[in-house]
Amino acid sequence: MTVITVSRADSGVAEAAEHARAMFTALGIPCDTTSTERTPLRFVRALAELTSGLRLDPTRHLRVQFPPESVNQGVIAAVDVPFVALCEHHVLPFLGRATVAYLPSPGGQIVGLSKLARVIQEFAARPQVQERLGEQVVEALMGHLAASGAACLIRSEHACLTMRGAEAHGAVMVTSHLAGDFTTDAALRTQVMGLAPTCIRR
Repeated sequence: MTVITVSRADSGVAEAAEHARAMFTALGIPCDTTSTERTPLRFVRALAELTSGLRLDPTRHLRVQFPPESVNQGVIAAVDVPFVALCEHHVLPFLGRATVAYLPSPGGQIVGLSKLARVIQEFAARPQVQERLGEQVVEALMGHLAASGAACLIRSEHACLTMRGAEAHGAVMVTSHLAGDFTTDAALRTQVMGLAPTCIRR
């Protein structure tokens, strides 16, 4: 068995890598060549990177706020934000794009546009299901910005659907999560849905 040398701080990763080696061996996947001897460690480090959101608070990005630039501020959105998440059922990736939008309340504060992208990307970086991901983003916007409305529109391709099981190659999953005025005002709802041509209407 190859001994993996890591620092003391990496002891948990080393332990996980040895468990991964045992799993690969049980499945008949060799890890005893020059090319594959460090595969278990690479696998564990990749999982740690893809689940880094477990160790982060995405809502921290919404704490730095600014006064609105307009007296009657309209919808603010980050469109087609790319993200990668791991399906918690099969630990396989789903890759997608999201539109994250909110409607500031009259006189309400706003945040930098990049923060909307960071919020969904960090919520995505953990074992996830798409339905929960959209809900978490909307709840964060409504709770931390006191917004009049919030929306998260997601379109993604799930490897657990396209690469195994049904093998539905090219199939995508679309979800929309709306809150506040986006659920009660038909015109606003139409406006925000129209902001996501790639995510929703491709």
